[in-house]
Amino acid sequence: MTSASGLPVTDNPQAFAEAFKVPRETIHRLTRYAELLNHWQKSINLVSSSTLPEVWSRHFADSAQLSNLAPDAQTWLDLGSGAGFPGLVVAILQSGKPDFRMHLVESNQKKCAFLAEVVRAVKAPVDIHAMRIEALAERAQILRPDVVSARALAPLPRLFELANPFFGEGTRGLFLKGRETKAEIEAARPGWAFDARLHPSLTAKDANLVEVTNLRESEESST
Repeated sequence: MTSASGLPVTDNPQAFAEAFKVPRETIHRLTRYAELLNHWQKSINLVSSSTLPEVWSRHFADSAQLSNLAPDAQTWLDLGSGAGFPGLVVAILQSGKPDFRMHLVESNQKKCAFLAEVVRAVKAPVDIHAMRIEALAERAQILRPDVVSARALAPLPRLFELANPFFGEGTRGLFLKGRETKAEIEAARPGWAFDARLHPSLTAKDANLVEVTNLRESEESST
């Protein structure tokens, strides 16, 4: 893969640091994250085991590319965080930014325990919500993020249902999607009004980052 600057990213910390222009301390934190991921993977299924040797390119870089699309975001909500992708990676990249806060939502208690250990180890600016997304949505008025993100969580029509309660004026959705992106966008249009912009993925051929703004239920679906 290549970074936005066109630099190649192979699966090692040095290449990642060069591609995403991050300091040594950030690489140290991500390295610790990778160590914990490998350790916990032995007891719980966090990611596909076949992807562990490619953690820097397959998981870290895939997540990091979202950070470049919202460098000024202060409050970020990551839905269905799982092993922390993309939200925890973004939080580590933004750790030095004043007032930045990442909210991770994950209902699996074992995965939440893993996320909590990583957050403690790397001192990331993160709050973990150990609950279903729908449960957090009942208190959505207290959380109006600048960005809502998700990776491999659900097709866009369902993803919009989950994300919509958290959208306020100016909120942006950043969703990592695969080769069916355009079909998912068309499938969502009968029920939702939104603006969508596609950014080609830096890590996977035929994949996209979908940037969504002005999300709301369509007038037809709400009547």
